[in-house]
Amino acid sequence: MRDHKKAEAIAAERMQLLSPLLAEGIDSAKASQIKAQICAQTGLSERTIRRYLNQYRAEGFNGLKPKGKGRCHAGEAVPAHILEQAILLRREVPKRSVAQIIQILEWEGLVQPGQIKRSTLQDKLAQRGYSARHMQLYAVSGVAARRFQQRSRNRLWHSGIMYGPYLPIGPEGQKKQVYMVSFLDDATRFVVHAEFYSTLDQVIVESCFRQAIQKYGVPESVYFDNGSQYRNKWMNRACAKMGIRLLFAKPYSPESTGKVEAFNRTVKAFLDEAALENPQTLEQFNKLFWVWLEECYQTKPHLGLKNKTSMVLYKWLKIAK
Repeated sequence: MRDHKKAEAIAAERMQLLSPLLAEGIDSAKASQIKAQICAQTGLSERTIRRYLNQYRAEGFNGLKPKGKGRCHAGEAVPAHILEQAILLRREVPKRSVAQIIQILEWEGLVQPGQIKRSTLQDKLAQRGYSARHMQLYAVSGVAARRFQQRSRNRLWHSGIMYGPYLPIGPEGQKKQVYMVSFLDDATRFVVHAEFYSTLDQVIVESCFRQAIQKYGVPESVYFDNGSQYRNKWMNRACAKMGIRLLFAKPYSPESTGKVEAFNRTVKAFLDEAALENPQTLEQFNKLFWVWLEECYQTKPHLGLKNKTSMVLYKWLKIAK
C-alpha cells in the first residue's frame, strides 16, 4: 500500500511537470522552449522529459508511475517530496535561510539529522527558481499579471477562499466564522460551484471541487493561489488522474487571481443582505447564498463580458473538452 501511494505521488509530480506541454495549440518551437525551461528548473534531461511524455500518451496517468519498486535514483540527495516541502517553507517565509529550512524539516521528522546537506538543497532550490536571489528578485520587481481570457468554457477554472461572517453554529449557539470556497469559469465568470463552510482546511476545497465537476464536467485546467488548501497531495493526484492541468499563481502576484477577487467583492453585497435575514444555521445561510448567486450574480451583465451574463455566455460558448 505504501509503495502504491508513493508511486502515485511520483506520477502526480511528473504529471504536473508535463502540464505546460499538454496544452492545446503548442507548436514544436514553443514545446522545445518549454522543455528547456523544465530541464533548467529541475535538472532533468530533455530525453527524460520526452520519455515521460511518451509514457503518458501511451498509458495515461499510470504510465508516469515509476517502474520497479519506486525507489529514489542513486545519488538523489533530496527526494522530490522533501524538496516540495522545502519550497513551501521558502514560499511561506521568503527570508528563511537554507539552514533554517533544513532545521524545520528535521524538527518535523521529515528528514533525519544530517540527511540533507545545505549546499545540495541550496542547489535544488536554485534549479526550481527559489534561491535567496530569486526571492529577492520577486519581492523587488514583482511578477506582472498576464491578462488573458479563455475562449472556451471549462478550459480554465479559477478558485479562491474568502473569509465570511460569524454565524451561531458553534457549541451552544456560539458564533463561529465561516469560509467561502468558489470555482468560476475563466471565459464566462460563471460560478460552477461556491459554498460556505465551517472549517478552513483542504477538505472544503475538495468538497467544492467535486461538486463543481459533478455539475459541469472536468475542466482542462485549474488555477489556484499558493494556499496550503490547494497545494496538497490530494489535489495533485486528483488533477493528474483526471488529466487536469494544475496551475499555481507565481510568488508575489496576488493580482493574477483578480477574477476571483472581483467575485469576492461582489459577494460582500450578498453578506449585507443576508445579515438582514439573520440565518441561524449554515444550511440556511447557504440556501440564501445560492438563491442570490443564481438570481443576482449569474444573471447580471458583466462589463468584461461585453455586457453579457455569465449564465448565458456559459451555455453559449463551446466547451473546451
